[in-house]
Amino acid sequence: MIKCIHTGDLHLGKEFKHTSLKKSYGNERRREILDVFFDIINRAKKNKIDILLIAGDLFESNYLNIGQVKMINEKFKEISDIKIVIAAGNHDPIDNKSLYTLLDWSENVFIFKKDELSKLVFEDINTVIWGLSWTKKEEKKELQKVNLDNSKINILLVHGDVYNKSSKYLPIDINMLINSNFNYVALGHIHKHEFINEKICYCGSPEPLDFGEIGEHGIIEGSISKEKTLMKFQKMGKREFKIVDIEINEYMNFLDILEKITNIYPKEKRLRDIYRVNITGIKDRDLKLDITELEERLSNKFYYIEIIDNSVPDYDIDKLLKENQNNIIGLFIKEMKKKNIKDPIVKDALYLGLEALLEEKVEF
Repeated sequence: MIKCIHTGDLHLGKEFKHTSLKKSYGNERRREILDVFFDIINRAKKNKIDILLIAGDLFESNYLNIGQVKMINEKFKEISDIKIVIAAGNHDPIDNKSLYTLLDWSENVFIFKKDELSKLVFEDINTVIWGLSWTKKEEKKELQKVNLDNSKINILLVHGDVYNKSSKYLPIDINMLINSNFNYVALGHIHKHEFINEKICYCGSPEPLDFGEIGEHGIIEGSISKEKTLMKFQKMGKREFKIVDIEINEYMNFLDILEKITNIYPKEKRLRDIYRVNITGIKDRDLKLDITELEERLSNKFYYIEIIDNSVPDYDIDKLLKENQNNIIGLFIKEMKKKNIKDPIVKDALYLGLEALLEEKVEF
């Protein structure tokens, strides 16, 4: 039996200028991702892990410099008794200019250098690790089959896509993996952790990177033997991205909305996590909802918050009908009034439809 940590998709050095996060948070988020990496190293040491598997995209090749990579290597040296096995991904591919090839790595670091499956044999722990590294930004060829030595623990380490057979990010036949005799398949590329079965897993990114990565993030840790695989998710992320919908009504004023947003989560979570709030529902027709002011007023109550206003005004239906008797707006109102417009669902449909039609009328 071996003890193992499976991680990947850390994206150390990531620039946040292309994400929805405001620029001022970029440096802090980069430091936090690095801190999570240090936490993983410390956990591996504390728990006396045999192998640390890194399933691609350890860093961002375009943004990390050689000095920062040396610092990563120094952390690896601190756990010299632990075997560190790396398969490069599409954000840190191995080529002549790769940071992987410009450094003399610690003796306990093993990096797959080819874009075809090869193996590392560790006789002292009776384990074979199969893997490959990306050598360019896209990889469309499929993963080839290999013959396994079933007298040993067999692990596959790869950065690829099991969900899309035509993917340009190394398409992998999921049925081939399921029917294989690998004791564990350590996958990277998808940033949400997921067990496809007890032996095949995406580790996800240990620290979430944007609003497309909601929920808890961390690593996969446990034990692997020829007879049994026991790998479990362990939370490591310092923050979570949260997307929250709040519904307002036409009786609420600016302060009411401010209070409702403030109360969506307890203070501890508000000051820790990263929020996007979608305002829905119906607002007073005379209310000028200044989103910039809302965000500024809430900035000291949240670590980070951005607000999107998807609410619609409380229209004067009778007045609109009178003014639009002979056009599509009037026809739409007449049809909707045949229904029960006191029903919240019907009312929402009426107001959303009016918003779209009135916008078209203005543009026209």
